[in-house]
Amino acid sequence: MAITISVLDQSPIYPGETGAEALARTVLLAQKSEELGFRRFWVSEHHDSEQLAGSSPEVLISYLLARTEKIRIGSGGVMLQHYSPYKVAENFNVLASLAPGRVDLGIGRAPGGLPRSTQALQRGNADAASLTDKIVELDGYVHNRLADDHLLAGLKAAPLPENPPELYVLGASVGSAEIAAGLGLPYVFSLFINGEEAVALEAIRSYRNAFNAERGTQPQIIIALAVAVADTEEEAAALVGAQKLVKIHLASGKTLTLGTREQAEEFGRQANEEYTIEEQEPFITKGTQATVRAKLEALHQASGVEEFIVTSNIAPFDKRLRSFELLSEALSETVAEA
Repeated sequence: MAITISVLDQSPIYPGETGAEALARTVLLAQKSEELGFRRFWVSEHHDSEQLAGSSPEVLISYLLARTEKIRIGSGGVMLQHYSPYKVAENFNVLASLAPGRVDLGIGRAPGGLPRSTQALQRGNADAASLTDKIVELDGYVHNRLADDHLLAGLKAAPLPENPPELYVLGASVGSAEIAAGLGLPYVFSLFINGEEAVALEAIRSYRNAFNAERGTQPQIIIALAVAVADTEEEAAALVGAQKLVKIHLASGKTLTLGTREQAEEFGRQANEEYTIEEQEPFITKGTQATVRAKLEALHQASGVEEFIVTSNIAPFDKRLRSFELLSEALSETVAEA
């Protein structure tokens, strides 16, 4: 079967530029993604960041829906640990009512920022519910099927759209895959965050094996990965540059992925606990059209996954646009050959 491409944009702020310029580029990239025939366009959630502008995905999604016509628009993802499931459901039900059949609601498990921003987001929040419990409650509100024994049974997250937003669980571990499987929800494995293909394949197998089909749904998996396509191998390598995958391992047992070593060190300082930092080579599918096409086809064969949601941290912006154009052309050739 043909590979389907979607796009995840983190609204990167290039050196010397502003958040407003970054968000304007996100709009242009969404429109280009629609023009190229990609399936969906998602935006991320990051807080207190000088490198990434997208702190409020639901607001950005609203604007993107108004500036596009057909492509699905969604979050990759909303960091539900900070928020009321009821309010998130209301937000996305409004979006789905404004743009029927075009809204995705991806739920992230990470904090989306450093401890200080997490403290700010959760001030006054006494809810001790687990993230899994919050996802279950959110799903109940989105599909208007809150459990009869729920404390707020009968409550509706109005307006109730004819086509509810599609709910996805995002993660980068076997554990997150098992959570999505147990809930019978679609799953997105973030290979660009985890960086280990073997873990991705194990998570996908676990998801399929443990999938709860009681709701009458089928397993649905997307792999999120970083891609850089250029006219030559050398140009692709130069566009990627010296990017690193930076992980902080906290004494409490948590591991998080940060954008830079400096961010990881600041995270450890704000967390006020012992930590170690690990730098890895990032998992970036890079090269010419032929090289990238072959790598994506190999990952498709190994995983059985047909949809990839692609992110890119290429600068300058015209090279990032060109990368997506080349990717579209490469996969169009695959369809033609089939």
